[in-house]
Parts: sequence; structure tokens; C-alpha cells
Amino acid sequence: MEWLNVTAEQGLTGLFIASFLSATVLPGGSEALLWGFLQLHPTQALPALLMSTVGNTGGAMVSWWCGRVLPRWQRLETLPHRERVERWGSPILLLSWLPLVGDALCIAAGWLRLHWLPCLAFIALGKFARYALIVYLAHGN
Repeated sequence: MEWLNVTAEQGLTGLFIASFLSATVLPGGSEALLWGFLQLHPTQALPALLMSTVGNTGGAMVSWWCGRVLPRWQRLETLPHRERVERWGSPILLLSWLPLVGDALCIAAGWLRLHWLPCLAFIALGKFARYALIVYLAHGN
């Protein structure tokens, strides 16, 4: 079990990278990694929460950007969740933390040319709430 003996700094870096990658279309388990990190470093809850949130939000914004650079003339009427994003606008991105659905929401928001700043804010808020719940549960409160 020597490989589990990582410093908090190494763990936070890994947590950021895993959170970033799991917010893209790549599969990932940043929630489980956050839980495990908190078991090893319970005093690092706030930095872990912030690194997870920032990493996962950054990955979601990459998905938003990918949708943004798709040509508008490209026929994407069948883009998953496009209608929901059109109807609700950037607040729908509070749900960007949902597996699979969240990626499609972010891509659709970019393709629909929703302004990046409200998208960023709603994505970050949703991601923060999810990770805050994990931190809360990991501490047994």
C-alpha cells in the first residue's frame, strides 16, 4: 500500500487533473477520487473542494468551447438536450454535473452561442454543490 502514501500537494494536483478530464467526454470518477483523497487527508477538505470544482468546471468549459466552434450551419438539430438549453438558457447548466447529460448540455450551450460568463457561473455553481456534498458526506457530518 506504499503507492497510497501521496502528499497532499500531489493528491491535489491529481484531483485537479482527474476532475478536469472527467468533465470532458472522457470517462472518469473524480467523485471517488475526492472521497479517497479526503480519507487520506481530511484536513485538506477546502483545497480539495476548490481543486475539484475548478478542474471540473474547466473541463466543462472545454466542452462548451467545442460546441461553440462547431459551425452554425452544421445540422445539429438532433443535438441532445438542445431544446432544453434553448428553453432554459444558461441556468440549465446547473445540471452540468450529471453524467453524460452534463456533457451534452455544455456542448449545446456552446453551439447555441450562449454567453460564456453566465455559463461558467452556472456550471461552477452546480459542480461546487456536488463536490460540497461529497466533502460533507466524507467527513461523516
